[in-house]
Amino acid sequence: MLVPICLFTYNRLDETILTINALKSNYLAEASDLYIFSDGGKNESASKKIEIVRKYLKTITGFKSITIFESETNKGLANSIITGVTKILDKHEKIIVLEDDLITSPNFLDFMNQSLNFYKNDANIFSISGYTFDLKSLPIDKDFYFGYRASSWGWAIWKNRWEIIDWQASDYHEFSTNKTLKKRFNRGGSDMSGMLRNQMESKIDSWAIRFCYHQFNQDLKTVFPNKSKVQSIGFSKEATHTSGTKRFITELDEGYKTVFKFEIFDEMNNTLVKEFQNKFSIKTRLLDKINQIIQF
Repeated sequence: MLVPICLFTYNRLDETILTINALKSNYLAEASDLYIFSDGGKNESASKKIEIVRKYLKTITGFKSITIFESETNKGLANSIITGVTKILDKHEKIIVLEDDLITSPNFLDFMNQSLNFYKNDANIFSISGYTFDLKSLPIDKDFYFGYRASSWGWAIWKNRWEIIDWQASDYHEFSTNKTLKKRFNRGGSDMSGMLRNQMESKIDSWAIRFCYHQFNQDLKTVFPNKSKVQSIGFSKEATHTSGTKRFITELDEGYKTVFKFEIFDEMNNTLVKEFQNKFSIKTRLLDKINQIIQF
């Protein structure tokens, strides 16, 4: 049995079509079940675009089965992800999750299914990522590496990890006054403790930072591919959560390899940890902001 795929869509037709076409080109697509969640519009303009997207969704073929859930109201990305993934995991033990602006390599589903099977009993592993940065020290002799920070671009998780996540971050007060814990949390990027603070102060609505905070609290790791199986196309002006950024651009795997080898977690590669962390450094983020201003 292959792991079901869960796709979250909103109002961007062109990106959604590209995402589906790439997913359909996966070697395992025709044998995979696809669940699509279509969120409702924030306003009349968004709702009109969503109706166009929904008409397209009903024409999709190329998967073992396709189930579409249409929300009458706007849940927002965070609530859509949390409730949607929970709904599917009520009936399945594992899940692969995508959003509507992600191009996948033909072997994306192979990597995700195989890694989910391999690490299902490894207590050190929290999630699987199909995406990776173009880091200088990515391994050429291994199909994977480990990271402290989960990725929200083409990811996968098991029911027994998902169902115990504390979405309220109930121990945040203790964390917020502990400089040592903040420093450790920021091993995944200097933006993490600030994002969590903004989330807890209701300045942002992010499922991903709470996801990563739970991972940190449990001292768990994410499995990343040595070659990215996912590429984001969500950098347009209309993008809700990204706009014009360049530091996440990565080279997509050509997809010829379909059998991957993994190893039980032993230790972190400190060189890769530093290179990964640098993608979120203050200097890197500042330069990225400047590039966005110049571009737009």
